[in-house]
Amino acid sequence: MKVVNLKQAILQAWKERWSDYQWAINMKKFFPKGATWDILNLADALLEQAMIGPSPNPLILSYLKYAISSQMVSYSSVLTAISKFDDFSRDLCVQALLDIMDMFCDRLSCHGKAEECIGLCRALLSALHWLLRCTAASAERLREGLEAGTPAAGEKQLAMCLQRLEKTLSSTKNRALLHIAKLEEASSWTAIEHSLLKLGEILANLSNPQLRSQAEQCGTLIRSIPMMLSVHAEQMNKTGFPTVHAVILLEGTMNLTGETQSLVEQLTMVKRMQHIPTPLFVLEIWKACFVGLIESPEGTEELKWTAFTFLKIPQVLVKLKKYSHGDKDFTEDVNCAFEFLLKLTPLLDKADQRCNCDCTNFLLQECGKQGLLSEASVNSLMAKRKADREHAPQQKSGENANIQPNIQLILRAEPTVTNILKTMDADHSKSPEGLLGVLGHMLSGKSLDLLLAAAAATGKLKSFARKFINLNEFTTYGSEESTKPASVRALLFDISFLMLCHVAQTYGSEVILSESRTGADVPFFETWMQTCMPEEGKILNPDHPCFRPDSTKVESLVALLNNSSEMKLVQMKWHEACLSISAAILEILNAWENGVLAFESIQKITDNIKGKVCSLAVCAVAWLVAHVRMLGLDEREKSLQMIRQLAGPLFSENTLQFYNERVVIMNSILERMCADVLQQTATQIKFPSTGVDTMPYWNLLPPKRPIKEVLTDIFAKVLEKGWVDSRSIHIFDTLLHMGGVYWFCNNLIKELLKETRKEHALRAVELLYSIFCLDMQQVTLVLLGHILPGLLTDSSKWHSLMDPPGTALAKLAVWCALSSYSSHKGQASTRQKKRHREDIEDYISLFPLDDVQPSKLMRLLSSNEDDANILSSPTDRSMSSSLSASQLHTVNMRDPLNRVLANLFLLISSILGSRTAGPHTQFVQWFMEECVDCLEQGGRGSVLQFMPFTTVSELVKVSAMSSPKVVLAITDLSLPLGRQVAAKAIAAL
Repeated sequence: MKVVNLKQAILQAWKERWSDYQWAINMKKFFPKGATWDILNLADALLEQAMIGPSPNPLILSYLKYAISSQMVSYSSVLTAISKFDDFSRDLCVQALLDIMDMFCDRLSCHGKAEECIGLCRALLSALHWLLRCTAASAERLREGLEAGTPAAGEKQLAMCLQRLEKTLSSTKNRALLHIAKLEEASSWTAIEHSLLKLGEILANLSNPQLRSQAEQCGTLIRSIPMMLSVHAEQMNKTGFPTVHAVILLEGTMNLTGETQSLVEQLTMVKRMQHIPTPLFVLEIWKACFVGLIESPEGTEELKWTAFTFLKIPQVLVKLKKYSHGDKDFTEDVNCAFEFLLKLTPLLDKADQRCNCDCTNFLLQECGKQGLLSEASVNSLMAKRKADREHAPQQKSGENANIQPNIQLILRAEPTVTNILKTMDADHSKSPEGLLGVLGHMLSGKSLDLLLAAAAATGKLKSFARKFINLNEFTTYGSEESTKPASVRALLFDISFLMLCHVAQTYGSEVILSESRTGADVPFFETWMQTCMPEEGKILNPDHPCFRPDSTKVESLVALLNNSSEMKLVQMKWHEACLSISAAILEILNAWENGVLAFESIQKITDNIKGKVCSLAVCAVAWLVAHVRMLGLDEREKSLQMIRQLAGPLFSENTLQFYNERVVIMNSILERMCADVLQQTATQIKFPSTGVDTMPYWNLLPPKRPIKEVLTDIFAKVLEKGWVDSRSIHIFDTLLHMGGVYWFCNNLIKELLKETRKEHALRAVELLYSIFCLDMQQVTLVLLGHILPGLLTDSSKWHSLMDPPGTALAKLAVWCALSSYSSHKGQASTRQKKRHREDIEDYISLFPLDDVQPSKLMRLLSSNEDDANILSSPTDRSMSSSLSASQLHTVNMRDPLNRVLANLFLLISSILGSRTAGPHTQFVQWFMEECVDCLEQGGRGSVLQFMPFTTVSELVKVSAMSSPKVVLAITDLSLPLGRQVAAKAIAAL
């Protein structure tokens, strides 16, 4: 018996009434080898024959059911065949198709190639569209039946359609497959959305509440498919978030000039990683601000904190408001945060006492101005706080009653900054006296620090500094001038020079340096600051050419200082004098040491140096500091004595305007310049005091104690307290400078791995993450590139990765990786640029670029062939097995962070594929779980793009990771290959 095609074979079976198994045996005889049943379109052919009449052919349908049960045909081919049927008026046929769907719609699977799995996604999408059309047709008929008075038949069919819809959509696996299909075929998804709208309109008038609610539930499930990955539960059981607290304290203490945008991104990242509800997040920001205000040392630091809290943080919240468009009304959350804050009465009372005013009132006014709170909310909150303050402990004396609170002064200083910037834009040559009046006013009392703090908090400090550099450059030289203009020019040069030194020391030299100036374009002050000004961590060479200018200029300067009764001002080239003073001081020192000059002559010379312009004294001391470092113990006396002479004020009638104000700034500059060298030489110099500690966070380490002990002690205290204070932040920063990134990170991770209680380990992670923010980029490179691979590849250390410290370390590693990866495209913050970069190790040699050459890490993995714990060496793998989304996105692999991430994921892949399980395997699972928990989507911007595609199939073998949502989260669904890998993994679950 020769059969020509499928149709003939099916008709013959029907004519001869074969049973289903008999049909299957004969079919295999007719079509022995070669093409599969799906290629021959068996499901399509069977349905076509079964649906010819007004009712379906039961015998042919039994063949189809047998083919499905015995897996002769794939689920995707059956779903595609069903979705082609569109004559919804044939009730019995529709019901038969719904029954067939009922057989498998909640247990779809596919174990074939990736293309077949993508085919299943597409077929399921078509079937969903068909089900929606079928439901709409049934609902339409029910409506017509109600009008005609025969509702029963239509209602039964609608119930059947909704039941199948619900059954199909209630499976997470099906929704994940539909999520992939939506990305594969955007147009088909649009058709589904239209069908859903149409169905909603038809069902709106339905009287049966049960069917209507079932339909609404199905609609909700369909609408949730595109957002499958963005749903995260927030932590409602916690009230304190030490990470947010520490990030705010760190920024307020060390990085007031930092860009608002980078702080907003960092805070948003922490909020997302820790799933913090918005009201509690905003509350934690305010709490940290008030703690910072209360803790801040008197003087500049207090003003910085005031500016940070009342000028910068409202701006940060305005930007956060733009980020949180998905949240319910942000102003409601801010209002809620203030309601919580008002309950913390002791904290607010203490802040009010410290600031000598009602802090909350000022804060509410600022938030009202920025549109963060409605007027009604502001008034209501103010009234509550006013009532609370009546019970607050009163200050004992009225001595502070006449002192204006810093908050008021800072808020007033902000518009003044803008006015000064406008004044500085004018032509300096037209009214130098007027400009001098403005600058003189800035020097009085704490005006300068107020203005600088306000400028720093509002992002105007850089342009402020730029204007003063231009003024300084303008006043370096004046030709054909008389005595009066010469003294005005000298004063403008001196004040601008002192202000710039003060800004560099208080806010960092990065504020002053311009981005792209070269050679002759560089202004005098920038040149001097880069080559001659002592800073923390910067060692100067006293014999550097910058300290050795033209000898004739030096000789004339020495003669001028030694012979004249006072410094000449007319036609003085101040920049030349400043650059020549170092060599002049060397000459004078040599003459003094050789007995050519007596001490009285030295006093006269130092009086001349500081008598008119203080900047000369600053330049002289800058060189002396570098010089003293190079001298032996017995050779330092005269140099130090000269620094003492230059530091004291000059009591003379013949000084220029604003002398006392200038000397105050000069002394604070000299004290900071000399601090390091005085400590190293165990010398004391008494600088005239202003009554305020100019260097509150300097020299915090206890003497004669190993720094490792100091590190473990301070971390233990912070852990016990549960939050990091500003003093601890500065100690951690000093230890990071002294010990280096690897030492710092390694020792803190050892402390974390000692924790045996879950809540302590989690608290340690929150605190460590915030401590690592001191230099997140470098710490992440060390943690992911050295410390983790060391722990994962050394079986003797695996025991330390047990739960809870192992889970905690995995969490910390993911948080660091995400933070560094999201911010490393931006600029490093000023405080991170300041740090001297030690070369941790050449990352290019650690992780070579070409995939043929095994990296050092991978050679380490495969070095010991006899070891039973050996991990399968990734160097044996084909190139395709390490292919990851990052390579398809052509990510720059010369970047150290990208290389470290790529190698870490290769190591993870290798651990998952190895035959040895242990705590390290468990650690990898926790690491991946945390990645999934913190990520919105494993897309282009995420660290998971560095994971080889082959890892996905290894991961789903781990029971905790074998969920469709996890697969969607860890694959890059923006790439066709990523969608194929995801579909293959999900279809096989």
